[in-house]
Amino acid sequence: MNELPETTPNTSGPVMAYLRLFRVPNLFTAIADVLMGFLVVHQSLTPWPPLLCLLLASACIYTAGMVLNDVYDIEIDRVERPQRPLPAGDISLTWARRLGFLLLGFGILAGAASGAWTETGQLAWRGGLIALLLVASVLLYDGLLKKTPIAPLVMGSCRFFNVLLGMSFALAAVPAEVLGGYQPHEWMIAGGFGCYIAGVTWFARTEAKVSSRWQLGLGVLVMTLGLLMLAWFPAFVSEIEKATLLQLPENIVFLLFMLLGGSIVYRCTVAVLDPVPARVQMAVKNCLQSLIVLNAAVTACVAEFTYAVLVLGLLVPMFVLGRWFRST
Repeated sequence: MNELPETTPNTSGPVMAYLRLFRVPNLFTAIADVLMGFLVVHQSLTPWPPLLCLLLASACIYTAGMVLNDVYDIEIDRVERPQRPLPAGDISLTWARRLGFLLLGFGILAGAASGAWTETGQLAWRGGLIALLLVASVLLYDGLLKKTPIAPLVMGSCRFFNVLLGMSFALAAVPAEVLGGYQPHEWMIAGGFGCYIAGVTWFARTEAKVSSRWQLGLGVLVMTLGLLMLAWFPAFVSEIEKATLLQLPENIVFLLFMLLGGSIVYRCTVAVLDPVPARVQMAVKNCLQSLIVLNAAVTACVAEFTYAVLVLGLLVPMFVLGRWFRST
């Protein structure tokens, strides 16, 4: 993705350079994924030690992805985005590469550490495995497949595994016949977010120039599929669990996501009809910001409303920091 103009020039200094490199506003979307995933499984933020491990794992891996993205794109950025921290010389390329891989390692360790609190000993491996799969997706996207036609699918897998990471801690034993220990509705939620981000990535691939309407339209269709998966996840909750898990009737859940999805799709459709860079970039920014809203909506369906407000509150630091730092 290319860059939108910064709203203030006051971004000098080493700390500011690192925050620019990290695309810090978008970090809160990764945190929202993990909070929502944990709440889908537990309906509360307890036990908190494994939750903190999973949040740390997600934050480290997401940040590493941003760092390594610029490391691998250094030659392009020297020509097209010389103001970025690495081509501008604000941060050493060698140190940035080391930092990226250190963060990936910390992320895997933090994910694995979450299993230490599993009371039954079952699925204690799951946090570490999902963190490892998330790291593999990040490296495939940043280092090998970013310029290929399947890059959006790989980016979608990053979001898919990040949501599964939030769902990875289990206190009780899970039936052996359940794939990976995840319930069908959990696969549906993670798949919905992965599909949505794959669509956003397709939509954003040529945002810096006049985009192809066919490509933009494909992105909108894939996004819509992801939104429909989120709207239909209650249908995949077992009849036994529906009474305890779902806080809203199924028809209300569907209506909620149709309203949220309609707003997102409308903004993207405007850009499809007039595919100038400014409209496409604003649509992409809205799609990324809407991730937190969608996470909050899922949370409202499965947990107390106060938890949904907590997830939605992550928009505040995202918007505040977004005034100083680019999100793409």
